[in-house]
Amino acid sequence: MSTAVIHYIDHPHPVTGVTNSKLGVWLFIASEVMLFGALFSSYIILRIGNPAWPHGWMVLNVPLATLNTMILITSSVTMVMSWAALMMNRFDRFRLYMGLTILLGLAFMGVKGFEYSSKFHHEHFPWTDNFYGIYFTLTGLHGLHVLGGILLNLYFLVTGKRLWTRNPKMFAGRIEAAGLYWHFVDLVWIFLFPSIYLL
Repeated sequence: MSTAVIHYIDHPHPVTGVTNSKLGVWLFIASEVMLFGALFSSYIILRIGNPAWPHGWMVLNVPLATLNTMILITSSVTMVMSWAALMMNRFDRFRLYMGLTILLGLAFMGVKGFEYSSKFHHEHFPWTDNFYGIYFTLTGLHGLHVLGGILLNLYFLVTGKRLWTRNPKMFAGRIEAAGLYWHFVDLVWIFLFPSIYLL
């Protein structure tokens, strides 16, 4: 077993052109693109092959989904602001913007929970038909990714002061990497919203 250690670097690696943390996150996002790409492809094939496929705007709550879209876009802005605050050496501002990002993520999950509750109340479940199977699979998987992002951001908010004091560049790099993940989650929703709710 190798005992080699991959050291943190705060400048682009001469081979890859990016830091180790960025390279790791980009590779992870690439694997996630393949996962969601396969699910979107399945959705398209099922929809094309079924002439009676319902329109999302007829059976889903578009105003709530629109609200969730605005919440996620705003959270992307606050995520960038949290990283920018670190670049300006303002840890107090980082806490403010990271806290807002977490609250917006929780608001998204709350709205999604209300929407799911309404569907269950009307006896619409993943096994009801192909439409609801796709709806719950895609939005549920996306929701799990949002939850993962919330937990990651919460970790940085709670332990951030210690990490920031020990190595500010490393901590800022971690927040930048977490931001890349958060933006990817937002981007997935930007594709989900029109394809599931509006078409």
